[in-house]
Amino acid sequence: MGSGEKVFVYEDLLKHKDRNDCWLLISGKVYNVTQFLEDHPGGDEVLLAASGKDATNDFEDVGHSDDAREQMQKYYIGEVDATTIPARRMYKAQTSTAATQQEEPGFLFKIIQFLVPLLILGFAFGLQFLGKKEKTET
Repeated sequence: MGSGEKVFVYEDLLKHKDRNDCWLLISGKVYNVTQFLEDHPGGDEVLLAASGKDATNDFEDVGHSDDAREQMQKYYIGEVDATTIPARRMYKAQTSTAATQQEEPGFLFKIIQFLVPLLILGFAFGLQFLGKKEKTET
């Protein structure tokens, strides 16, 4: 970080997350993307959804081009004090009972997918058999 660069605290980002004033935090750097909202290829909603938080993962998951990374530099306004960024919430795996409950409807659905065509086929053969039986009786 060079001298003269603006250093923001994380709380500053929370004040800049609407269409008229939108900042993004990506890899510890702060970008004022307000003027870029209308030009963003993914739409302004993507940028607005990423504002007010650390958007590094959102940015990296998309796989932006080198040109996009170069273009970001004109929106760079400073860095964030890393000590003010709240700890990331870690994903908690579901308990086994919740996973079991989710698997049961899937199993029932598979059985129904198997049985319904068999029932339709059986019904069709039954009608055909009854139709032939009625013709032989008359």
